[in-house]
Amino acid sequence: MAAAEGKEPLLGAGEAAEEEEEESRDIVETQEHYKSRWRSIWIMYLTMFLSSVGFSIVIMSVWPYLQKIDPTADASFLGWIIASYSIGQMVASPLFGLWSNYRPRREPLVVSTAISVAANCLYAYVHVPHSHNKYYMLTARALVGFGAGNVAVVRSYIAGATSLKERTSAMANTSACQAVGFILGPVFQTCFTLIGEEGLTWKLIHLQLNMYTAPVLFGALLGVINIILIFVIFREHRVDDMGRQCKSVNSEEENDALDQNTEENVDHVAVVALNVLFFVILFVFAVFETIATPLTMDMYSWTRKEAVFYNGIILSVIGIESVIVFMVVKTLSKKTGERAILHGGLLIVLVGFFILLPWGKKLPNIQWQEIKNNSIPRTVPTEMLMPFWSLQEVQLLSNHTAEPVGCPITQSWCLDTPVVYLAQYLSSDVLIGLGYPVCNVMSYTLYSKILGPKPQGVYMGWLTASGSGARILGPVFVSQIYTHLGPRWAFSLICGVVVASLLLLEIVYKRLIAFSVRYGRMQEENC
Repeated sequence: MAAAEGKEPLLGAGEAAEEEEEESRDIVETQEHYKSRWRSIWIMYLTMFLSSVGFSIVIMSVWPYLQKIDPTADASFLGWIIASYSIGQMVASPLFGLWSNYRPRREPLVVSTAISVAANCLYAYVHVPHSHNKYYMLTARALVGFGAGNVAVVRSYIAGATSLKERTSAMANTSACQAVGFILGPVFQTCFTLIGEEGLTWKLIHLQLNMYTAPVLFGALLGVINIILIFVIFREHRVDDMGRQCKSVNSEEENDALDQNTEENVDHVAVVALNVLFFVILFVFAVFETIATPLTMDMYSWTRKEAVFYNGIILSVIGIESVIVFMVVKTLSKKTGERAILHGGLLIVLVGFFILLPWGKKLPNIQWQEIKNNSIPRTVPTEMLMPFWSLQEVQLLSNHTAEPVGCPITQSWCLDTPVVYLAQYLSSDVLIGLGYPVCNVMSYTLYSKILGPKPQGVYMGWLTASGSGARILGPVFVSQIYTHLGPRWAFSLICGVVVASLLLLEIVYKRLIAFSVRYGRMQEENC
């Protein structure tokens, strides 16, 4: 009995030790693995940052540069130039996502970044051909967008390399890096305006270094640095929802059975709904980005250089605001949940665009260039111009050689649509700068949690593609509606789209829950 009694504690201690060891294997990762995992995640942050810089570093200067290199380009073609980036990204995102599901992620990351570097160099030379320059610019921006398809790889890697508790914070950091890219892109562009439109010319290689080409060459340099860091630092890592270390799905065949099982349990209604919501979020922000330069040039009589400079400053401030929002959202989501924050973000965006609706009686200044060239549309009666111009004013302005400013008479709405006051524009900037980052990070976070443990490359590719589709239609929509019908119609339609998205969110609200939570409920209900 004594011997037996003496053995029981030993056996109990042994079993406890085994349980503790098993628990340790399941939950705790080594310090080395932890550091390597987060170094790789930081490289993904950098890649996301460079992707957004590639878009925003020229967004304010595309229109004036396009007018300079190809006078045949109009505002409608500007919409296609802006949209070409997103067309490239929409095509590439699912492809790179699929690639990353079956091969080491380093491969699509390096290839996509190299494409972006080459495309930025092409953009720096679009002035060289003697004709069709606008089409070369279109091609260059489309290729930059194709390279930016690596966003799907970045998001899927971060989703697979973080636990459920780390996910919201990691996605917020990713979006913050994206926002910092949007901040510094216009800041870089603003700094490069000091070089001027003429700048320096290196005739041997036909390179012009000016306020339009210097930013993209700088972006190409950053891309080369990113490729080097991916080779040197980046490693494949994967953890489950509890944070336990797993083999990478890119090289482990035994995960196929798990993927097939989880495929049946993914809530595809929630997946589709979030794709639609993400489309709307990116659509309205693309409209906001695209409209900034033409709207301020029309409403406030800013020159091309002033529009680039001032809007660069405004977008930089919005970017700083966005980063602060991302940091706050990480804490706030723990108290209120991602769904409620997404709902609030959409409401803020709605108010931001509602404020932009024109009101009052003051009309914008009319541009004199078309009057000087006798190119007033026949549909515009001459008597309608008399409240704006006297004969002496037209004669005086016809001798003026400066850049024409104001609202072009070819846009017939300029004659009867009230001006959007600067206070309205700035207030809208603040609200959209608050609502957009909230919606962006919550969409990605909810999406990655709904998908669960399966490889997310293709799904993230489709989400990125839906956002890219929004960036295609947004600029085209605004360039057509704004040019022909004016800001009142453009912003009214945007408000209607946001209201529809709020209704959709209400319908699917209860379905937007994490896969592990939903799977647990399903198991419990089946039992």
